[in-house]
Amino acid sequence: MGIIIKPIVTEKQTAITKNTPNRFGFRVSPGANKLEIKKAVEDMYNVSVVSVNTMNYSGKQKRRYTRSGVITGRQDSFKKAIVTLKEGDAIDFFSNI
Repeated sequence: MGIIIKPIVTEKQTAITKNTPNRFGFRVSPGANKLEIKKAVEDMYNVSVVSVNTMNYSGKQKRRYTRSGVITGRQDSFKKAIVTLKEGDAIDFFSNI
């Protein structure tokens, strides 16, 4: 499994990218550090990375009421990275659609 799992394309992340056009979000492997994330983004998208900010999210408890009783579970924990690119560089996630 690679360092970068998938790009984050949500309304909130799109608003961040709209305000600062050189910041992009990725869901990354929990064991990856900032240097590995920087190298993976530079190799995959051919851009220059200025900085990487990472956040660890713990999985939330979920509860569902069903006919047979209460089912409890937990969402997966994950790590998110916000990557700042050099001025003028950009990533187009929708170019190959």
